Amino acid sequence: MHALAHKPLTVAAVADFIGYPSEPPVSEDVVEEVVRRRGWSWEHSLVCDSMVTDHGHVLCSESYVPFGQPDTRHLLVFGEVYPVDEHDDELRNGPWLFPLLEDWRKQPGWTGKQPATVEDCESVLTRAAQSVTRCMGSAPERTIVSDAATVVGPALTHRLWRTPSHALVLGPHADNGPYGYLTHLQLSLTPLVCAPDLPAADDTDTLNRWITAHVDW
Repeated sequence: MHALAHKPLTVAAVADFIGYPSEPPVSEDVVEEVVRRRGWSWEHSLVCDSMVTDHGHVLCSESYVPFGQPDTRHLLVFGEVYPVDEHDDELRNGPWLFPLLEDWRKQPGWTGKQPATVEDCESVLTRAAQSVTRCMGSAPERTIVSDAATVVGPALTHRLWRTPSHALVLGPHADNGPYGYLTHLQLSLTPLVCAPDLPAADDTDTLNRWITAHVDW
């Protein structure tokens, strides 16, 4: 890993995130007021068309706002990684990717490390998983080390939980813009209709497809 930026994922942040779909819907004419009242802000550079929550994480949703939208996907980014690309030995991407990681690190409450290691990323994911476990009241139903949801870089740990209506997937995922080469460390909240049946723990291929179905947009 060339660089890592992150902000710890707290139990309160997880609880709020899980609760957004069941909140009353917000009409477009009061969206600005609701965002201000919550202490949120619009964000268009760290992740395209996203928001920074009052917990300081970056929230992206398929809908304009996440509140009262149980049928749409949401993701909460609490870490950003610049992984080593074996096809970029000369770090040709470094001059524009390192400053982007610095933009993440400069966010309130975020910290950075350059260079970073796989162990650093796994440590961030482990601490985040502890918050999700405390919020859910149970350990993850499945844990798998996988690179199915990334473009470059090593495999990292994914952890899977389910609510009665949604899948929670904690792990790495390639950003779909604006960078392309960076990797989010994120918590995804996705309707279970995407793939409701959780594969067996030893069925790695099907688990990878299940993860992809829930985190890819």
